[in-house]
Amino acid sequence: MSSFAYLSQNTFLRCPPLAPGHVFAVAGLPWDGAVTLRPGARFGPGAIREASHMLCDGTHPHFDVDLADTLGDAGDLPLPNTHLAAARAAIEAAAEPLVRQHHMAWLGGDHSVTLSLLRAYRRVLGRPLAVLHFDAHCDTWTDHFGEPSGHGTWVAEALAEGLVVPECMMQIGIRSAAVREARDHVSDRGGQIVTARDLRGVESPVALASVLHRLRDRLAPCGHPPLYLSLDIDVLDPAFAPGTGTPEPGGLSSSQVLSLLEASATLPFIGMDCVEVSPPYDHAQLASTAAATLVWTYLCGQRRRQLGTTAR
Repeated sequence: MSSFAYLSQNTFLRCPPLAPGHVFAVAGLPWDGAVTLRPGARFGPGAIREASHMLCDGTHPHFDVDLADTLGDAGDLPLPNTHLAAARAAIEAAAEPLVRQHHMAWLGGDHSVTLSLLRAYRRVLGRPLAVLHFDAHCDTWTDHFGEPSGHGTWVAEALAEGLVVPECMMQIGIRSAAVREARDHVSDRGGQIVTARDLRGVESPVALASVLHRLRDRLAPCGHPPLYLSLDIDVLDPAFAPGTGTPEPGGLSSSQVLSLLEASATLPFIGMDCVEVSPPYDHAQLASTAAATLVWTYLCGQRRRQLGTTAR
């Protein structure tokens, strides 16, 4: 396949191209063919990488580590720019070998890519996953504006396909309009939902960390399933991330999400994605800078966990 002009040519944190010895890896998923409002997320991987370059000159302020010699960038996957089924098949085929060899951070792209990634992880790991899902939207619709699948259906599809342990799914930041059946889809199946309203005024890292105890407490009774993080940038209030396809007022602050990610670093994550950054609607790189910082924080937290030492 010839290369599309919008594929990113730089690397995250200016790290080297991916090599077999890298523990952690970044890869871009430049697909936005399933958005329902504002397009542009195909440009997200490049914008996140560019914004990450300001993070290259030191260690993480909380975890006190850097990612030197442990992180490589696989570039953007060469996805067909045709229809969702073809894109998903391409993602699944390309993701499996990367998942087998590296701890991945995937840069979207719209949120439809997560279903393909969960399918790949399910095949590689041989068991369903636990999922921590940050989002303004529940993504549990069964009809995607007349289409059977899209960026707002992946949670319902993942649960229906047995990719996720229902009791070990937690959604944080939900606040969009929805019918009750969609809004409560996860909790009706035994999962947990923490709405944006639930977190209004909750700012201290200690108080926010307690939210994750509810998920942590469920992992052991469910057999310690591997945990995946899916972070839609629209979990943030548009004041912190205007550059996204479906902004929803009343969201979390960047400091709240950072505190939650810092607190989650001891959880048994096996990978993550950050999706729905739409640079054409971004002002002063706010969304892409937030996304780069959140991905960096996740990776540094996992590096700290790998080293077996505590954060500051």
